[in-house]
Amino acid sequence: MARAARVVGTGILLVVLTGGAYVTADAYDVVPGLVTLAPVPADPLPFPTAPGALTPTAATPALGAPDPDAPMPLAGSVQAQVDALVADARLGATTGVVVADRLTGEVLATHLPDDGRVPASTAKLTTTVAALAALDPDETLPTRVVAGASASDLVLVGGGDMMLAAGAGDEQAVVGHAGLADLAGQVAKDLALRGTTSVTLHFDDSLFVGPTTNPGWAATDLSNGYVAPVTALAVDIAATKSGVEYPPRSADPSLAAARAFADRLTERGITVTARPTRTTAAPDAQVLGEVQSATLDQIVQYVLDTSDNTIAEVLSRLVALDAGLPASFDGGTQAVLRELATLGVDTTGAHLADASGLADGSVLAPRQLVAVLALAMDPSHPTLRDVATGMPIAGLTGTLADRYTTSPARGVARAKTGSLHGVTSLAGTVQTADGRWLLFAVMADATPPGGQWAPRQAIDDFVTYLAGCGC
Repeated sequence: MARAARVVGTGILLVVLTGGAYVTADAYDVVPGLVTLAPVPADPLPFPTAPGALTPTAATPALGAPDPDAPMPLAGSVQAQVDALVADARLGATTGVVVADRLTGEVLATHLPDDGRVPASTAKLTTTVAALAALDPDETLPTRVVAGASASDLVLVGGGDMMLAAGAGDEQAVVGHAGLADLAGQVAKDLALRGTTSVTLHFDDSLFVGPTTNPGWAATDLSNGYVAPVTALAVDIAATKSGVEYPPRSADPSLAAARAFADRLTERGITVTARPTRTTAAPDAQVLGEVQSATLDQIVQYVLDTSDNTIAEVLSRLVALDAGLPASFDGGTQAVLRELATLGVDTTGAHLADASGLADGSVLAPRQLVAVLALAMDPSHPTLRDVATGMPIAGLTGTLADRYTTSPARGVARAKTGSLHGVTSLAGTVQTADGRWLLFAVMADATPPGGQWAPRQAIDDFVTYLAGCGC
């Protein structure tokens, strides 16, 4: 019994000692358990709750409604500034000016307002207003692949999008909104269902007709990359080099786009048996794939902001097609002026050699440009609003980003620039210090040698006066 008692006692002691050791280990968090010497944690933060729904505040329009109570600048004071401007040697001997009130249309000051002058890129105001007036601002341009004459024939059909991406499209972009890689993916799936792995590729760019380059363009306009041959199908506006403002352009943008599409098909495992060739697709051909460009209003804003000559020409051809005219240089310019006349603009004496203002021979008067601006700002023409909001903003965006950077006009003037050899023009809108919105056009087409800097400074000083005007 004594021996048994000792055994039991020893066992109890071992249990106690073992248990004590475990408790100690637990206290120091070496083993799992309830005992701990760690500090007591703070109470947890309350679980976050979703904020209550709030009524959104109204967004401030990019161009607010004109304030009828804002003081009108004194016509005599503005006229004195116009007289000083046209006498400025930096502009040369032939300058036309119009300044008008946006709300009432009252003309505050002029100099030779009806005399036609070379507009340069201010001509894009006429093209973009005509495009938005004639066409649906939400319209997009399709690029399709359709079945050809035989089971293995494909036809890439251009719908006017010269801004295709060579690879995947980007829905947030204007240039590159639609991509050839996406189109190739659609077509490859269709071919796989038919068990076709080898094709012959053709392309159809017959939507646009006539010469692809304008006889009024200088050879250097093409070689310097200021414009590309205008076709119904192109990748990246026919650029052959990326990362430069004026890249070299393909001599045949449609063929270059077709070759890029052939490469995308090859990447999808489809063998393209020969170099792509031109053809005309059957009107009722089966569509195997399709991608869409950015919307027309986005394209218009791109043209105004960057002053892109090639896409301005594309827009005029779309207006021509809508009017039943040939989608050519002649058809496009006729359609643009016809549309402006329909809108009520007096186009007497106006002539467009092209839709971008790059070619020699275009003539517009300052009063005509102001009339076009008035349409874009008119609430009764809401579809034209994208012209008013798409123009570069002084000191901030586009071709005015590096001008007016320290001027009172910064952020309150929007205008379309125009620059050619011997030509400097600017047409747009500006809000005065008193809150009055003005329309203006300044056109100088005999500027002295020495480049754009001096005449631009003269015009910018004038617009700065308008912005700061509290007279």
